[in-house]
Amino acid sequence: MTPDALSAAILTAARAVFTERGLDPALLPDAVTVERPRNPEHGDYATNVALQVAKRAGVKPRDLAGWLAEALTQEKGVKNTDVAGPGFLNITLDAAAQGELARTIVQAQDAYGRTDTLHKKRINLEFVSANPTGPVHIGGVRWAAVGDSLARLLEATGADVTREYYFNDHGAQIDRFARSILAAARNEPIPDDGYGGAYIPEIAARVLQKDPGALTAPDPQEAFRRIGVDLMFEEVKRSLHDFGVDFDVYFHENSLFESGAVERAVATLREHGHIFEKDGAVWLRTTDYGDDKDRPIIKSNGDAAYIAGDAAYYLDKRRRGFEICIYMLGADHAGYVQRLRALAACAGDDPDYNIQVLIGQLVNLVKDGQPVRMSKRAGDVVTMEELVDAIGVDASRYALARSSVNQTIDLDLDLWARRTNDSPVFYVQYVAARTAAVVRNAKDVGIVLDESTFKPELLTHERESALLGALAEFPRVVAGAAELREPHRVAHYLESLAATYHRWYDECRVIPKGDEEITDLNRTRLWLNVATRTVVANGLGLLGVSAPERM
Repeated sequence: MTPDALSAAILTAARAVFTERGLDPALLPDAVTVERPRNPEHGDYATNVALQVAKRAGVKPRDLAGWLAEALTQEKGVKNTDVAGPGFLNITLDAAAQGELARTIVQAQDAYGRTDTLHKKRINLEFVSANPTGPVHIGGVRWAAVGDSLARLLEATGADVTREYYFNDHGAQIDRFARSILAAARNEPIPDDGYGGAYIPEIAARVLQKDPGALTAPDPQEAFRRIGVDLMFEEVKRSLHDFGVDFDVYFHENSLFESGAVERAVATLREHGHIFEKDGAVWLRTTDYGDDKDRPIIKSNGDAAYIAGDAAYYLDKRRRGFEICIYMLGADHAGYVQRLRALAACAGDDPDYNIQVLIGQLVNLVKDGQPVRMSKRAGDVVTMEELVDAIGVDASRYALARSSVNQTIDLDLDLWARRTNDSPVFYVQYVAARTAAVVRNAKDVGIVLDESTFKPELLTHERESALLGALAEFPRVVAGAAELREPHRVAHYLESLAATYHRWYDECRVIPKGDEEITDLNRTRLWLNVATRTVVANGLGLLGVSAPERM
């Protein structure tokens, strides 16, 4: 019995009690929350539903809890129900009902944990979106790991997700990049405001390889800009692909200005009554929706201000049919949150629903106890490839997705490179490998998954109850992580599950010792072992991390 199934059973019993006692069933919530008690002696699950509705129903909480306890005891799979404190219900399932979950998980395979809480909602998830002026550095790598994991989570809850990369090919940074590679091609010093990384002369050489006449073109800077940006962006896409991250859409910023989208956005905002003229410029009244100041959208010289592109891009996403637009921005963009929310409100949308902005904090790299310095301008760049070379794709993705984006990460390269239980990713992956080894070893002695010998009522050991309880929580963890946009919750769950599995493994043998007889308990425990591997693999898959069969 899963927590959702128990929740439904409690609600059914509560409706029957209310009807029997002349109370209004409409007072009951749509869903009942059940939780695992910290103390196993308090049962398998607990609920406060009696406390939640007793006052509205005009009855004492303990009286209502007693009636519910009596009704619940009649439910199939419930062993007993006790009333605790002012009206809590502590529920103990019978072993067969709880153990049945092992078969449910094994049969569901990669579908276990998936829900339909966001069924068919169209979500645009924009992340990374680093300017194509250099390799993806560590800040972008964090968004690559977190963003792709979030996309997988949203898809696991039924959403139709489009992964989008906003390709900044318009503006001053691109011009500085073009001047930098042109200077390198001419063997001239890099401009003071240019990019000085080692990749600059490499890109310059590749531009000349692709177009030997670029230096003598009518507009050499434009030739180097056009070819250099394409080359740099192809490198960015390749490194992201090697990291397990591919995008559905690469949206060119320049297209907003070439297609008239900026003018259409200003017209739309004007229709909603939030445009005004002042000092020869066109302004957007974002202070109506919490911004700290109004924003010029068209400058007095007729050029589009930065927010004009933001407005055009957001409205283009909505025009493409996206119900929810999620932006993942770096710490230096924290000031954009209220601005973008106000922009959405000015367009007539709900800023609490249609637009969501996540801000990611910095990543500090540490090696040999010392910080690893980085500066994209100076050329001392920690790139995606360098991080992967140091600790691998799996460790990189797991390490970066494991912490809340609101937290600054101090990523210890020595720790994450280790193949020991000190490394969180190794600790979890080892469960995947150990469960696979148990299956192989069990097969060698004739223990295989067999419906006819699956006896869930035999799973009575306290470690088995704890492991089943942990496995039962996985769908709720996935749904919660998706709803809160917090992939790190999956990593924390997996580490807790790994600890629970290791304790079970130490005390509950699948394979008998020596000449001990193979029993149905051994055969049934194999199902629990495979169920654990299924959940670990599904959870790691949501983070884009492999579940190895051998380590």
